[in-house]
Amino acid sequence: MEYKFSDKVNTLKASAIREILKFTADPDVISFAAGNPAPEAFPKEKIAEISAQLLRDDPILALQYSVTEGYTPLREFLKQWLGQKNCFHPEFDDLIITSGGQQANELSCKVLLNEGDTLLCESPSFIGSLNAFRSYNVNLKGVKMDSDGINIEELENALKSEKNVKILYLIPNFQNPTGKTMSLEKRKVVYELACKYDFIILEDDPYGELRFSGENIPSIKSLDTEGRVIYSSTFSKIISSGFRTGFVSAPSPIIQKIVVCKQVSDVHSNIWAQVVSHRFMTTVNLPEHFKKLRDIYRKKSSLMLQYIENDFSKKVSFVRPEGGLFIWCTLPENCDMNDFCKKAVQDYKIAVVPGNSFSVDENEVSHSFRLNYSTPTDEQICKGMEILSRMTRDLLDN
Repeated sequence: MEYKFSDKVNTLKASAIREILKFTADPDVISFAAGNPAPEAFPKEKIAEISAQLLRDDPILALQYSVTEGYTPLREFLKQWLGQKNCFHPEFDDLIITSGGQQANELSCKVLLNEGDTLLCESPSFIGSLNAFRSYNVNLKGVKMDSDGINIEELENALKSEKNVKILYLIPNFQNPTGKTMSLEKRKVVYELACKYDFIILEDDPYGELRFSGENIPSIKSLDTEGRVIYSSTFSKIISSGFRTGFVSAPSPIIQKIVVCKQVSDVHSNIWAQVVSHRFMTTVNLPEHFKKLRDIYRKKSSLMLQYIENDFSKKVSFVRPEGGLFIWCTLPENCDMNDFCKKAVQDYKIAVVPGNSFSVDENEVSHSFRLNYSTPTDEQICKGMEILSRMTRDLLDN
């Protein structure tokens, strides 16, 4: 029979990243296309120890239904932890545990936007969030980025020209896919614009603890005095991506609506993962743990950057990240990026992600591609980057 899908999903397409990852089933392909944490970053032994103790001493806590808002000790810990960074304001904020940062962003859109309302975001941006927003039939508009974050002039023009702008979605720290970090000056201006034009900022910060160079920059949430910022984050990059444990700090009325929507969606997030996350965060030496993670990503990024700087064609430009998981490379305008990415995986056995996978306008031309340094081993980085470097020289310098 012919299936007639809802308007909300009819135009959605499978993630291009997931399609590219199919090629990685070929054992000869080296993948720089994923976005997973480094396998060596998972605190496996500590998670095993906590899990064994939990299932031995209090198994029903881990196996029974729980409350939608999340495991209370974890929520209280997060309120204190985020409060130290001014990302939780007890006078007007509340907090809920979500199934990863992805659900945090999707539910924020669900509770605030009607069909046809406008959501602005950086362009390019994280494909998972873009598809979540598209599924609600919102008017999704991208704003180009500068080296230090979203272009303010273009943002204000969009605020003036677009109807019913309700949300501005941003990834200020080590943005996915570009690796760019928004300057403090721009964060302040963006918040001033939110107050002036009366919209909500959805600040997505999955990589904030993974800064391995440069100085920490205060979050936009820390500037919030009017209850205009939703701050979403996750344990995916600092404990386990498989836990699917994220969290949202936002004004209480917004959290109350997210609670109702989450009850409809999945009742509550995985309680075993919540308890383990809480016990991990409250029993380990967190500064030491974060230092270990940063050292891992500093080393892996430096290794990949070394090849880009020394061996890539000089016609390829790139963004040097100060943290996170990605490097954004840009080809000359006369080079077909999609052909480049196809040739890389089919002929050179190197998987990278084409830049238009992250475009807000799916017909927009992109000359960039994303590299991931967290997932491959150091040996794979060296071998793969030698091959990719040769490819750039073969195609661009001859």
